[in-house]
Amino acid sequence: MLWTLILSVFLSGVSLSMDAFAVSICDGMIYQNLTKRKAVLIPLTFGVFQAVMPIIGFYISMAFRQIEVFDAVDHWIAFALLLIIGGKMIFDGIKDLIKKEEEELIPKDFSMPTVLVQGVATSIDALFVGFGLNVMLENAVQNVQLWAWISVAIIGVTTFIIALVGVFLGKTVGKLFKKKAYIAEIIGGVVLMLIAVKILLNGLGLLSF
Repeated sequence: MLWTLILSVFLSGVSLSMDAFAVSICDGMIYQNLTKRKAVLIPLTFGVFQAVMPIIGFYISMAFRQIEVFDAVDHWIAFALLLIIGGKMIFDGIKDLIKKEEEELIPKDFSMPTVLVQGVATSIDALFVGFGLNVMLENAVQNVQLWAWISVAIIGVTTFIIALVGVFLGKTVGKLFKKKAYIAEIIGGVVLMLIAVKILLNGLGLLSF
């Protein structure tokens, strides 16, 4: 039935958005001088990537049926990207802790390139939703391509809303640190590295959540 298809897509969107949610909380904590526009830009970026990746996977699946090669490296790519970002955040936070007086600490500046890399890293697994989406839609609807676009729109909007909540949650928590921006940065870096490890373990089949 159609409603079960929509529910399945929505639940897929919720599942896919969990990493983006965690990263959004980190960003909200670290970028303590976020404007409303920048605060919306973070979840918007994550939502777009979570929608784009499945549609790419969908069309690749239509053209090719063999996906084993990418399946073997996708988790390593996400692991490396998040590990680098998280490691840099921890390094910068520790450097600020050692070098600066507390009253001189400056909140981390918003970085769109970093957010873009985070968007890629947290959405790589969504590519495989596109592969599965092709098979699922072929067995459920007649206009497969139309419903593919509807499905990725649902996933993107779901991710945007959940990540938006994450940003403002992180921003609220970040205010507790006041000028101690380095604390939020170190915590955020640790969380990103833990997410990187989780993605890797999932990809290797050693973790199932």
